[in-house]
Amino acid sequence: MTEQGVRRQEEARQGLGRRAARGATVTAASQGARILLQVAAVAVLARLVPPTEYGLVAMVAAVVGIGEILRDAGLSSAAMRAPDLTRQQRDNLFWVNVAIGAVLCVAGITAAPLIARLFDEPALVGICRALAFVFLINGLATQHKAGLVRDMRFRTLAIVEVAAPVAALGGAIVVGLVTHDHRAVVVQQVATAGATLVGVWVAGGWLPARPRRDAGMRGFFRFGGGLLASQLVGYGADNLATFVIGLSLGPGPLGLYNRAYQLLMRPLTQLRQPSTTVALPVLARIAEDRSRFDSMLLRGQQVLALPVVLVLAVVVGASGSVVGVFLGPGWEPAAPLLAAFAVAGGCQTLAYVGYWTYLARGLSGALLAYSMVTAVLKIAGVLIGSLWGVNGIAAGFAASAALEWPLSFWWLSRITAYPGGRLALGGLRILAQAVPVGVAAWLATWLVNGAGTAAPAATGLAVAVLSGLLVWGVCLMLAPALRRDAGLLIEVLRAVKERAR
Repeated sequence: MTEQGVRRQEEARQGLGRRAARGATVTAASQGARILLQVAAVAVLARLVPPTEYGLVAMVAAVVGIGEILRDAGLSSAAMRAPDLTRQQRDNLFWVNVAIGAVLCVAGITAAPLIARLFDEPALVGICRALAFVFLINGLATQHKAGLVRDMRFRTLAIVEVAAPVAALGGAIVVGLVTHDHRAVVVQQVATAGATLVGVWVAGGWLPARPRRDAGMRGFFRFGGGLLASQLVGYGADNLATFVIGLSLGPGPLGLYNRAYQLLMRPLTQLRQPSTTVALPVLARIAEDRSRFDSMLLRGQQVLALPVVLVLAVVVGASGSVVGVFLGPGWEPAAPLLAAFAVAGGCQTLAYVGYWTYLARGLSGALLAYSMVTAVLKIAGVLIGSLWGVNGIAAGFAASAALEWPLSFWWLSRITAYPGGRLALGGLRILAQAVPVGVAAWLATWLVNGAGTAAPAATGLAVAVLSGLLVWGVCLMLAPALRRDAGLLIEVLRAVKERAR
């Protein structure tokens, strides 16, 4: 290659790095806002809508979630990772997603009485029919959103993804103040989808043309099909608990389970999915460059997992105070559920860079095989845990996630070049900080409430956070390796800030 060619290649790499850095900065800021908004929504609506009403929506939401995976069909990720995407291919993908969404919308409306009969809850008919329109709305928005990601227009997408739930929450609060029932939650979900659709269409700047048969779609459908199957398997295993609790224990315990899950796991999903949005286009372009690919995975693990797992450790130790602050009176039984979900979320976050690898290297078939194995673990954990009620189910879910973390490294290292050993060591160093932080948070909360009269939940949580920070500081002082990890996190954040300018 000539000197000019090398220079151009290096400039292209730097340009890609700057765009990724800007995307990471914008995405981090928007996801911080979305997480705060999600937590605020849970906190506000939990004081307007009782657990039983939440349980009714959760029964339908489990079915709707399966439909949403079918509606996407893995085609958004297929569009984002494709090296080349013609206008005709994008148009075809749009119409496929719309067609699937329309079919699912009709199916949801038609099947509403059957779902209500399954759970023996007549109110589910109206809930199911209202939420069925989310399939069609999201089908219309899928490829416009994927186009914004592919073009790395992260700032525009961030504005839409923050503004839409803000508007929806406003409507849900109004309905909740009037009805104090499940209609507030239904309005929130439908309004979020509708506002997102309007935003991505206005920002996308393209109108789909009629579909074409000669656009060359086989590769998209092959990748999307493998990803779809793996997502269905994973979702079914993750949400088996909803069906078990709903069918055997009723809407009350399911409402507790659902709110604890939504308070913790939904913000985690909102954090991890956009990290994929930023990482996937970049990793797909450097998938054949082993050193750069491995370096990005190792840095990605530290940037994503270190702060998340430390926060989750505090949640485990101070789960009662967290529930008191964010859910309020009447939700105290959700505390052990929240602690179990925090353990599960930490393990999933430590393993999440493996998911980036599957997508960036087009290993959707291997991802399906792995998902089937982990689904068996999740199903076993939930079914065994169900012998001890709703708390046992949450504990079984956490135990399966703990087993999946080391399994994920070993499994992926068998099929592709992957720094599993170094990632495992990095994860163990994160846990070496998180465990004492969690113990400190628990001990601080116990001491605050140990005088016989419980302190306000906000006081307990504040003391737990301060204690966790103090212990983390001690860990950094005592272990040079941990200081290096923290330094890497700071270095990456500084680099992102500088490149984003």
